[in-house]
Amino acid sequence: MRTWTTAEVAKLTGVTSRTLRHYDAIGLLAPAATGHGGLRRYGERELLRLQRILLLKRLGLRLDTIAEVLEGDLAETEALRRHADQIAEERGRLERLAATVEATIRQLEGEQTMTPETWFDGLDAGKRAEYEAEARRRWGDEVVDAGDAAVKAMSDEERRAIPAKFEEIHRRLAALRAEGLGPGSAEAQEVVAGHYAFIASVWGSVPTAEAYKGLGELYTEDPAFTATFDEVARGLAGFLREAMDHYADANL
Repeated sequence: MRTWTTAEVAKLTGVTSRTLRHYDAIGLLAPAATGHGGLRRYGERELLRLQRILLLKRLGLRLDTIAEVLEGDLAETEALRRHADQIAEERGRLERLAATVEATIRQLEGEQTMTPETWFDGLDAGKRAEYEAEARRRWGDEVVDAGDAAVKAMSDEERRAIPAKFEEIHRRLAALRAEGLGPGSAEAQEVVAGHYAFIASVWGSVPTAEAYKGLGELYTEDPAFTATFDEVARGLAGFLREAMDHYADANL
């Protein structure tokens, strides 16, 4: 029976070797065999499973949902139906947001008066709740509650400075990447050390290696996060995740 190495699968599918290792680590896609030196080999069965993973991922399903589908715990149609419901909900929110923006423009131009109750219709309260639920699932209530307390303890000026601090870190990493430096370079690791320290201050606790790597995974797996990084430099989310993994392995 023919098998393919990790490098061959990566070339064939466009999936990185890091992603394949991650899929193996979470039990989503195990290799057919692991040889000398940890060399993974994949057979036709594994390639067909990977094809389904990529298809379901392209349709917007989360990795844990994909695992449920592949293991038979959740029907594919039911998973897609749930996803369709989420898309419909988000579409409704965007439609309300568009109406709010249009009404705001008319108010600013003196054509219409908006009541305060309508000023925030369609804004991101739902998305914040979704991210909070995901954070609690990944890291537990204790970590999320500590982060809430840490942010609430900040001054208004410190809270307002959080987005700018993250943007500074992202732009510094993008500049290093543009210079051809790798995520494991001393320069990139220096920036990531600052990123880790800043995450600790925002979380109100010191992230473990697993938690910090999990955050990097979220950066690349969640389209909303990835899009934010792509606004700075396309591919930056993957670069940061690799740098975070390297930092965690070396220091945590």
